[in-house]
Amino acid sequence: MREAQALKAAGRLDEAAVRFGEALAANPASGVAEHNLAACLGDAGRWPEAKPHIRAAFTKGVDAPETWLMLGRCDLALGDLDAADAAFRQAIRRRPDMYDAQRELAQLLWMRTGDLGAATAEVERALASAPGNVALLIVKAQGLEFAGRQEDAFALMSRLAAQMPNQPSLLIQAAQLATTLGRSGEAVALASSAQRLAPTELPVLITLVEALLAAGEAQKASDIAGDIRRKWSTNQHAIALQATAWRMLGDARYRDLHDYGSLVGASLLDVPPGWPSLEAYVADLSAALMELHTFEEHPFNQSLRHGSQAVDILQRDHPALKALPQALDGPIRRRLAELGTGDDPIRARNRGTYAFQGMWSVRLKPGGYHVDHVHPQGWLSSACYVETVPPKGREGWIRFGQPGVRTVPPLEAEHYVEPKPGMLVLFPSYMWHGTVPFGANARRLTFAFDLVPGPTPDTGEG
Repeated sequence: MREAQALKAAGRLDEAAVRFGEALAANPASGVAEHNLAACLGDAGRWPEAKPHIRAAFTKGVDAPETWLMLGRCDLALGDLDAADAAFRQAIRRRPDMYDAQRELAQLLWMRTGDLGAATAEVERALASAPGNVALLIVKAQGLEFAGRQEDAFALMSRLAAQMPNQPSLLIQAAQLATTLGRSGEAVALASSAQRLAPTELPVLITLVEALLAAGEAQKASDIAGDIRRKWSTNQHAIALQATAWRMLGDARYRDLHDYGSLVGASLLDVPPGWPSLEAYVADLSAALMELHTFEEHPFNQSLRHGSQAVDILQRDHPALKALPQALDGPIRRRLAELGTGDDPIRARNRGTYAFQGMWSVRLKPGGYHVDHVHPQGWLSSACYVETVPPKGREGWIRFGQPGVRTVPPLEAEHYVEPKPGMLVLFPSYMWHGTVPFGANARRLTFAFDLVPGPTPDTGEG
């Protein structure tokens, strides 16, 4: 069991699942062993395999809120939204102040209805019995923030931070909201207080750099971001923040990281076996993806606005989705060959091989867009277009270079790509990117993924 837990902690989930399976075989009556194996399979996105073990855990006597939470996540991943709702409520019934269960239920209800009151009803019910519960108040603040009520979210989080000034997590959440609202002085003060309490924590340092950029303190922001990069060299958010500071300072190193002509590439998908043309494949792909988009609104803590997201699309059984790795392999490998090797953060890690790190789909409604953002754990990121909106200026285009944080002075986008159905765009994960909002009565359907370097070809080692 200890080896299984160590493998899981190291991210070696498939190997960990084997060990958890061995532990279950050695203790077949153990509900806890069933839970542990299911949890590992779920972390690996293998929810169809996980579900029988979750059910077996209940049969063998487990009735913990954590197991109900896992069942809810499993049902959500498998598209059974009513069952997910019921499972999250079972977890909450057993532990009303359980942060993860309350957050999952609130987010599920928000995505299904777009009704903040309905989404936070269970949170409010629990708060009536425990009005000062921090976990519940944080869920409420997240609901307010992603329903567009940032001022109310900031008022709540800043009050919590003032009540508990020794909690860095509360300080940085309040600081992030202050930065979003343009309250740069408050943001710097809150983030600096968090740094004094937790001077080496990555989220604290990232939040402080963002607050400094919003306050126009580019040199200090660059210095701290540089320290982050020395400790977390592949963190794409840190690269983006230091590059933003360099742009504000007029530092030539910014342009080395943002040579859009060589670092942003667009090409068409390959036609996988079984389809006569790219148009036919994209049509089937569209139908497959639309079956997964059952929500009305965006999830919490994501970049999209006025749209829905479907995750783990490579785990689905539809033939068009199963064919995606074949459709993508050629364009990706050709792009890696075009990039070559070098000293910059992309080429220095280019071995000519790759591995997917998640794959999801986004459907945007009229007025929808992505706020500008980066992918902190990626290497190369993507946007692949399945349905696009009627041409009107740059509406619906992907843009690059406009920071997703406030800066003084403000910085505009520098590069745009016009999407076409079947087009794959690959770019460095540290590049700020977003979507120009569109007003047409149409939908915009995409899927995306992050890539990380694959094994070294000649040794098979990562």
